[in-house]
Amino acid sequence: MSTYTPQNDEILSLRNLTVDFGGVRAVNNVTFSLKRGEMVALIGPNGAGKTTVFNLITNAIKPTMGAIFLNGKSILGKSPDQICRLGISRTFQNIRLFPQMTAYENVELGLHSTPHYSLIEAFFRTPRARRIESETRKKALELLEMVNLQDHAHARATSLPYGLQRRLEIARAMATSPQLLLLDEPAAGMNEDECNELIELVRKIHTTMQYTIIIIEHHMAVVMDLCRDSRIYVLNLGSLLTIGTPQEIQNDPKVIKAYLGERKNGRDLSTP
Repeated sequence: MSTYTPQNDEILSLRNLTVDFGGVRAVNNVTFSLKRGEMVALIGPNGAGKTTVFNLITNAIKPTMGAIFLNGKSILGKSPDQICRLGISRTFQNIRLFPQMTAYENVELGLHSTPHYSLIEAFFRTPRARRIESETRKKALELLEMVNLQDHAHARATSLPYGLQRRLEIARAMATSPQLLLLDEPAAGMNEDECNELIELVRKIHTTMQYTIIIIEHHMAVVMDLCRDSRIYVLNLGSLLTIGTPQEIQNDPKVIKAYLGERKNGRDLSTP
């Protein structure tokens, strides 16, 4: 099935998505859909299959069975580059920047992910090529300003503090002009103040850019705040355990039971 009729302005639909690694079923028959412009969270204990779902959406790995539709069209079999051009971008648990490039160069590289002029135009520096280059510089600086990195544009990525590197990775993901933005543990390693700043940043990006956003996060305070007017999907052992509002998730006995080990390690679902 290469097409699917989206319902209620759906942008993304996962249908019976399953992936096996040898004898281990990492994702088991997961089905859910997102409406355009939503921001939802995907949570679960370590090893629940959250990042695997992101890897399936971006075709970093192939499903054993199931289907993935973007705007009603299947994206199975598309290369990661093609999926990026179709409008899906992501960040990673482990920051993936070009460390010796400046913050500006990292974002500019993302803006060049889709060629806008030919090699001949670039070689002869045609008026069109010069105009596009000027627009690219302007856009890169706007994205750095969006994540409050305008004063660090010419700093090497490796010299930036950890929290600012996280912001830079988000800016680079935004450079591809996505419809759907996947944020994989953007608050990992952050202290409380940095988490609060991240909440403000992600909310500003969502409001200003009107992306559809899925966020994977272990910091429950971040999840509960960002999704207070939306919903949360909970994975456990590769399966979709439940879907609900922050209040429903916090008080769901199944979720509490699944998270018992996480709570012993300091992750408390009761965090407001």
